Amino acid sequence: MASYINSGCSPVKKMNYQLTDYLPTTKKELELRGWDELDVILFSGDAYIDHPAFGAAVIGRLMEAQGLKVAIVPQPNWRDDLRDFKKLGRPRLFFAVTAGNMDSMVNHYTANKRLRSDDAYSPDGKPHFRPDYATITYCNILKKLYPEVPVLIGGIEASLRRFTHYDYWSDKLMPGILMDSKADLLVYGMGEKPLMGILSALKSGKSFAEIRDVPQTAYLTKAVADHPTWKTKELVDHDTCLKDKKLYASNFKYIEVESNRYDADRLIQRNGNKYIVVNPPFQPLTQGELDASFDLPYTRLPHPKYRGKTIPAFEMIKFSVNLHRGCFGGCAFCTISAHQGKFIVSRSKESIVNEVKQITKMPDFKGYLSDLGGPSANMYEMRGIDMEICKTCKKPSCIHPKVCFNLNTDHTPLLDVYRAVDQLPGIKKSFVGSGIRYDILLSDVKDKKANESHTAYTRELITKHVSGRLKIAPEHSSEKVLKLMRKPGFEYFQKFKEQFDQINREKGLNQQLIPYFISSHPACEPDDMADLAIRTKEMNFKLEQVQDFTPTPMTLATEIYYSGYHPYTLEQVYTPKTKEEKLNQRMFFFWYKPEYKKDIYKTLQKVNRPDLIKKLL
Repeated sequence: MASYINSGCSPVKKMNYQLTDYLPTTKKELELRGWDELDVILFSGDAYIDHPAFGAAVIGRLMEAQGLKVAIVPQPNWRDDLRDFKKLGRPRLFFAVTAGNMDSMVNHYTANKRLRSDDAYSPDGKPHFRPDYATITYCNILKKLYPEVPVLIGGIEASLRRFTHYDYWSDKLMPGILMDSKADLLVYGMGEKPLMGILSALKSGKSFAEIRDVPQTAYLTKAVADHPTWKTKELVDHDTCLKDKKLYASNFKYIEVESNRYDADRLIQRNGNKYIVVNPPFQPLTQGELDASFDLPYTRLPHPKYRGKTIPAFEMIKFSVNLHRGCFGGCAFCTISAHQGKFIVSRSKESIVNEVKQITKMPDFKGYLSDLGGPSANMYEMRGIDMEICKTCKKPSCIHPKVCFNLNTDHTPLLDVYRAVDQLPGIKKSFVGSGIRYDILLSDVKDKKANESHTAYTRELITKHVSGRLKIAPEHSSEKVLKLMRKPGFEYFQKFKEQFDQINREKGLNQQLIPYFISSHPACEPDDMADLAIRTKEMNFKLEQVQDFTPTPMTLATEIYYSGYHPYTLEQVYTPKTKEEKLNQRMFFFWYKPEYKKDIYKTLQKVNRPDLIKKLL
């Protein structure tokens, strides 16, 4: 199926790119290629950056590798006469639509629902180049203009809104996105395998309406037939979800479990007289398949149409390299595993080194790699010791409440990658900018080699790969909040800080540890925030990297925020919701500022915690 796979890595590519080295975006660019018809036209809410970190480029290049004529229309204007939606005509096969690398509502609004003043995925960071609910808006326009042309949707926004979901910005439940978008087919998660399955089905003569057996896709139907291979689980229907928050919450357990299982079941959900059918996910990519995706002929640059402009998201990653996909942390507030899955798929060292060589040829590269990372920087090459055990596992996290006995936590392959990269000509230093899971490093496992690698990795990370400030994410100090978050106890953070400080003293380094924390998370109360303030004060922190919890579709914490119930236990959980509650929590981050001390005093008096007042103020 995956004919884009090759056995080796591509050579280092040229840097003097022509317009025809990019996927076309205009009629003029089609003419330069001698094309008078397109097979697929891809609409994206992001600027077109031809780089493997941007989903639209990956999907476009993948289809190009299948011999298809593909064009991208980045950030089409939806407010004028719709000329951007008409300029390339109708494709032979289908339209593809993505909101971009972020959910459009997360992109547009802060946790306080204020409109953001910038957009990292737009030229010069300017806002308002995409609509709210971009996937729905683009699809509705295309269906109106070209009702007979199939529309395929994918990306983060479509992926995480595939079932009935809570939308924080409208403060209501929305149906699965296929209902409002009227798209013909949805791809969820990382798109290579399902896209190849769809293209294979089309090549065999099937219409979009007949594509029903491709894993990791979803579609609408009025009647659900039994499947010869997949078991089917029916979720609580949309109309019942609107009436009963507890039943709505109960859905999420099955959604999360089936998203993470190696051999999952099909899920269906009724909405009126139709069913959303979500086929089980593909099994993870092989290393060769992932290498092949990264080795497609990207220029790794923004399209020339943006010449003279800066795209902040590109500037952030242009000298970084993604080593793997997936995350087995299962954090309650995070969507990484929901989209990328919990099974780690790692690139080969050869593929990584090849990409670094390409970066060294970039004219503005000064020898410093900003990040050798991934969703969690130190999960590279980690998998089950006995994969047969993993294939039957239903747990959302491999490291909470403790590191699984069956998880291989050996960091040696990752250290090998770091060292291979650092030996390359043109590399002065490589940094790790992605977050690390220090609880893995501090866990004592049965394998002696793995334990030794934890120590070696910690020392090498701190002495060679920190750019002055190492960011980590303890998220909270309260045991009950951390338990709900599926994060390690605060003592792990304290122990890691001790190691960090000790290694810095030994090596005469002046580096900072920058912790991330969240307020207003489900289960968090004012005395929990006071505890956080006291414990970080005792560690001599004045916090910088803090945020209010933002409910985003398809996370455990969001389901609790909306429903008030924990989906796994169906027990009630307190969650701060009002503006006053949230401000009262957030101010504890800044206990050291005089303007907050009076309000902190009042809040702690109100909850009858004079002991905390004494410790903090």
